[in-house]
Amino acid sequence: MKRLKAKEIFSIPNLMGYFRILLIPVFCYVYAAKENYLLAAGIVLLSSLTDLFDGLVARKFDMVTELGKVLDPIADKLTHAALAICLAIRYPLMWALIGLMAIKEGYMGIMGLLFLKKGKMLDGAMWFGKVCTAVLFVGLLLLFVFPHLSPSLVNGLILLMMAVMVFALLMYIPVFNHMRKETGQEEK
Repeated sequence: MKRLKAKEIFSIPNLMGYFRILLIPVFCYVYAAKENYLLAAGIVLLSSLTDLFDGLVARKFDMVTELGKVLDPIADKLTHAALAICLAIRYPLMWALIGLMAIKEGYMGIMGLLFLKKGKMLDGAMWFGKVCTAVLFVGLLLLFVFPHLSPSLVNGLILLMMAVMVFALLMYIPVFNHMRKETGQEEK
């Protein structure tokens, strides 16, 4: 296994990724314990800006690292899960979205690990994965920013996020099947 260098560990984009992870308990506390929904939304917005800029900085200044390729989606998933759990305190249907999220991310993680053992990886997120991430983040952020939406609008938004998540999962299944077939042919 390749040993990480300090330059890679402490690159500016990776520091932004660590910062995003450190913001998770902060916005959870502000949202759940203090019930300051607007401040919590501001902290989440700050987190999303660092997510946007870490990728831009990494590409512009040639700071793309293997660690960053792993850290960024982990920070995304942890942020989404924390947002959903905070929102589940107020919106019961959110628990269904959390369950679906666990299924999708569990599938993605298991398949990723199985192929990693064989020396294969997905070549970055597919367009439908990016759409799912964007819709999920925007939907969760809207529920943070506008805590007094009608229950039917909230449930509609949660169902939309769930539908996009199911779509992304169903789109990833043939991608992994194709990778499995390729790996099987290479082993012959």
